[in-house]
This record gives sequence, C-alpha cells and structure tokens, in this order.
Amino acid sequence: MTSSIEAPPRPPASHATTVKELVEHLTSAGHAPILTPESGTAERTPLTGATMSPQQVRAGDLFIAVRGARAHGADFIEEAYGAGAAAVVTDAAGVAKVREALGYSIPVIEVNRVRDAAGPAAGAVYGTTPTSDPSLFGVTGTNGKTTTTYFLRSLLSSLLAPQSRSTGLIGTIEIAAGLTPETSERIASDMTTPEAPALHGLMHRFRTENVAAAAMEVSSHSISYRRIAGLHFDVAGFTNLTQDHLDLHGTMEEYCAAKAKLFSQARTRTSVITVDDSWGHRMAAEAEGRVITLTTAGGPTEAHWSVGDVSPAGLGSAFTLESTLTGERIRTSTALPGAFNVSNAALAAVMVLEAASDPQRPQRFDREDVIRALEQSRPFDVAVPGRMQVICEKPAAIVDFAHNPDAMIRALEAVRGPERSGKLILVIGAAGERDASKRPTMGAIAARMADHVIISDDDPHAEDPAQIRAGLMEGAADAVEGGGLTTTVEEIFPRRAAIEAAVAAASPEDTILLAGRGHEDHQDVGGERVDVDDRVELAHALRAKGFDCTELAPGADSRKGVSS
Repeated sequence: MTSSIEAPPRPPASHATTVKELVEHLTSAGHAPILTPESGTAERTPLTGATMSPQQVRAGDLFIAVRGARAHGADFIEEAYGAGAAAVVTDAAGVAKVREALGYSIPVIEVNRVRDAAGPAAGAVYGTTPTSDPSLFGVTGTNGKTTTTYFLRSLLSSLLAPQSRSTGLIGTIEIAAGLTPETSERIASDMTTPEAPALHGLMHRFRTENVAAAAMEVSSHSISYRRIAGLHFDVAGFTNLTQDHLDLHGTMEEYCAAKAKLFSQARTRTSVITVDDSWGHRMAAEAEGRVITLTTAGGPTEAHWSVGDVSPAGLGSAFTLESTLTGERIRTSTALPGAFNVSNAALAAVMVLEAASDPQRPQRFDREDVIRALEQSRPFDVAVPGRMQVICEKPAAIVDFAHNPDAMIRALEAVRGPERSGKLILVIGAAGERDASKRPTMGAIAARMADHVIISDDDPHAEDPAQIRAGLMEGAADAVEGGGLTTTVEEIFPRRAAIEAAVAAASPEDTILLAGRGHEDHQDVGGERVDVDDRVELAHALRAKGFDCTELAPGADSRKGVSS
C-alpha cells in the first residue's frame, strides 16, 4: 500500500497547548523563555501544530524561526502569519524582525538557542512525553542504520501484530506506519532524520495510528542540529563508526562525540553498543545509564552478547546469539548477504530483547515471545530497498547503498563469496560537495577488490562531475600501478551508460555490484533532477541481454520517465 501519510501531521484542536503552557514547559526545560506581549489573551492563544517551514504553516501553528546559513526564519514571518501562525519561537534577532514586520500582533517567545528549544516546544504542542507511545528504537552509526531499522521493525511487527498494534519506521528511504510492513502507509523521505517539529508531529500521528513501537535512523547531522531534541528513546543501538561526514564534523573524534550524544541518560533508557572495534569500545565507555554491549566479529572481546556459529543459509547466514548474562543461546538467521548483515540482525535482536527486559517501561511483549519470533518467524528475511538488493542471480546482480570506504569493503567482501567463480564487476561514483578525501581511498579499494571497475557519477550536486571522477580514478590508478594489479578500470558516464557497460561485460558466472546509490531514483546534477534508478536500469540492461531477472523492487517496475 503506497498511500501517503499527511506531512507534517496535525493533532486535533482538542489537544491544543496554550502559549502560557508552552512557556511554562520551556521554562521547566531550562530555556528561560521571554514572552511578549504578556497579555492574558496572548497566553491563552491555542497552538495546534508546529513547524520550522513558513511554506507548511497552517492556522493555529507555532512557527519556529531558526537562523539559517543564508537567511533567518523570521525573514518569512509575514508569509507565516498570513498562513495562520498563532505564535512564534525565535531568538533576539528574530524578535526584532517580527516586531518590525508585524508589530505586536502575534505572541513571540524569545529563547537563546532556538534549535535546542524547537524539539521541546514541538513536543509540548504534540504531547510527546518520556512515556508516551510509540516506544522508540533509535539506531546510529556510519553503516547499517537503514537495514537495522528495517530488521527492527520486522521483528517488532511479528510481536505486535497479534495484539492489533502497529509499528512505524523513520529513515533514509521512507517514513511508514501500519499494522505490518506490507500494509503500511508510506511517504518518501528527503533526509535521514526530519526536523524536530516534523518528528514530534510524526509521534502524534503514530499515536493516532495505534503505533506502539517505531524504529528510527538517527544520523550525526540530526544529533548535531538538535533534530531529536525532546524525543525519548527506549533503546538506542550503535552499529559502527568509519570515515564519513568529515565535511561536517572535521575529525573522527568529533564525529564520534556527535554520535555519543544519543547515548546520554537524558535521551535513552537502554543503549546497545556493538563493540567490534576501538570506536565501539569508546562509545560504550561514554554511554550513560543502562549499557549493553554486543560483539559480532568473533574476537576475544568480552561483551554481554556475542555472535557465533555463523553458517550459510541461502544467500544469507544463520547464526547464534549468546548472552553472558543469562546463558541463553538463540538461533536465528538473515536472508541478506554479508557478515555485516549478521551484525545488523544481531543488533536488532538484542535491542528488542533488552527492551523486553526494561523494568522501567510497561512491557508490550515478553522476552520469551521475542526468542520465539527470532527462532521461528524469520523476521530478518525482510527485503531492504537498495541494501544488498538482488536483481538477478545469473549473473549475480546486486544494488547496494555503500558510499564510503568501510561500506564498500563490506559490500565487496559480501558479494565476493567463495561460491562465485567469475569476475566481479563494480560500478561506483561519489557524491559532490561531500568529503572529497575519501574519493581516492574508494577508488583504491575498488581496484584492489574488484576485477573490473567502472567509475561513473553519483550525485554531483553543484560540483564538476569530472573532478569527482578524477579523485576516484586517481586512487584506482595508484592501486593498480603500485600493486601490479590486472584490474580493468574505466571511466564511463552518465550512470545509465556505465550500468549498460557493466552488463555488457558480464557472463552468467560473474557478479555485478552497483554501489553508492541504493534506493535513490534520481541524481542531482548541477541543481537539475536526472531520473535514474540503479535497480530499474540494471534489470532493464540484464533483460535486454537475455538474462533472467527477478522482479523489480516495488515502486520501480518501469523505466517510464527515466531521462537520458
């Protein structure tokens, strides 16, 4: 079902919060709000929604005017007021702009740090509290967030559907709510984690949709930009930390520190941390409150949970989860290829197991129910769009979102299985206006791990595509020359031509991996939208060559509208 969820959601007017109540809430949260005008009428003004976007304001909304890189939200106060904004939260500079434009015709609440206050303000309007539904399961880390949230939702649905309770999902690919993943209402997602007012609106909408639990990707951007302010996580999980987003954070230490803020006791009741490397150990040491550790790499690390007895199961793997706390041994599996998907599945399983053991939260399911679902219901067989998504079996043709060095290594290791006797053909690119330092590294990894590398375009944005490809080509050429490799390296663009070239070079025994774009259905080239979906283009090229492919991904069943 693909009908859309209204965004941003609005609560019924009967649930309105007054300006006075909002000021009291912000005061108790430590934001020292100043309300003007301080009249009884202003304080009684009802607020029925909240937004940062002047284009999304509706009658009765609280307009949260944040200072941006190019403009201040208060510059658009006339548009917001004309659309029905009932009050404004902003900083001192915003107050001056509002008064200049509208005088004292609208209540204004001044705070020092608007982004910090936006979440609590929206939470007050929409009724978000530490114990309100849905029970939130947050996942952060460099790689694996999306897959882990899909695994979480699948497992939670198997537990809650018999109770006629729904589950939700918030992430890179979509926002969804429904009794089961297959019957959900969905909307496409334009960022990993929405802004704080939209998130709190979604929490309210989820409550009206009978959503008892929701899985949510939590990006470092969302933590740094306070998008999750005012939310309370029952369980938060950590996957891994590798080089990415250094254009925002500067160093790996700052990147780690941003992620660690999710695991503060004020935000999260239980933290489940994967400790397969030094960053995981550091995250576990910095996490507050109830901290559970998980090791999935099979090393000597001591942890509360560990993964062992990994064995092939179709294209995926079966494995055993063992608890050093209880002695439990739970056998489960995932249908998705790669050791990293064993890690993702194990993290999802432990997060739900630990939620069932949390004495501070009313339990929606018993631990025994979780174990039974893990052992019998195969919750981790769920397909994840654009994440190790198999389009064809002979040749093995796979689309994955791997777009940084660590994710590329994991994806290439996963598709290079011992049962594959042919060559590995890889199509990669890199996004523009992002961390350029990783491009030569990605090119080198490609040349060392694949037999045939085709370097093409990802999302150039406003950057010169040729310059981006040159960074990848430099790394690949250095690896070939320095290592005496026989890897074929080509530069082919646009993306569709690169995909067609990969298929043209393949035999049934070979493996094709399209890395970097995953579920995305268009490119941003100099601000222009270019419609191209790796899954669609790959299947089309394979069928044109006479290969027998599986069905295309839902929502990608034709090439209509795909431009050259």
